[in-house]
Amino acid sequence: MAELCANEGKSTTINVDGKEYMRLPIKTHVVTAEDKIPDVAEKYAKEHMEGEDILFISEKCVACSQKRAVPLSEIHPRRLAKFLCKFVYKSPYGIGLGIPETMEMALRECGTPRMLFAAFVSAIGKLFRRRGWFYKVAGYRAESIDGPTPYTLPPYNKCVVLGPEDPDKVARETAERIGFRVVIVDVNDLTGKILGASDESLDREFLPRVLKDNPLGQSAQQTPMGIIREVK
Repeated sequence: MAELCANEGKSTTINVDGKEYMRLPIKTHVVTAEDKIPDVAEKYAKEHMEGEDILFISEKCVACSQKRAVPLSEIHPRRLAKFLCKFVYKSPYGIGLGIPETMEMALRECGTPRMLFAAFVSAIGKLFRRRGWFYKVAGYRAESIDGPTPYTLPPYNKCVVLGPEDPDKVARETAERIGFRVVIVDVNDLTGKILGASDESLDREFLPRVLKDNPLGQSAQQTPMGIIREVK
């Protein structure tokens, strides 16, 4: 059994509220629509888990297994998408809805009226030098859309990846398979959210703090899941 270690530039441990936790990233094959998340977790994670461990899985990994990764070649942005993407703040941590292709998918996911209202509110926010209002109005289905970047693992460097469907169900099914608690997470260098949890004992507010420095890696690291372990 291979030893689990931190990704480059990341730490294995973190201290939260006076307790120390390990975050152990797990390398897998490139997850595609041919895979089922419970199968992947059983193959790569189960043998490493013990006691009260929690398995955390990237939402992007789950989405890719659900055929929620759409090749750029299949997306044909309408004029409205090309217009609305101009209102989105261009974050240094990702594309978001800042290109026509991702905005087009947001229009399909969220509906045109909501996206138009988000753009209107965003324009008002800019008058007051406030950022992020677009996503607050558009909602998580828009915020969860990932655009293609050069450092994204192929073939997803040429895809738009949507948020996962029914992450609570995926977490429950995976937990039933491996016998440990599971959460589906959306973590990056700015924020973290728990999208799905296998049971109510999992604290959706606390766990993002344990993962706040984003210990996973889905480019060359190829680690879309990991283990949270409290150090006794």
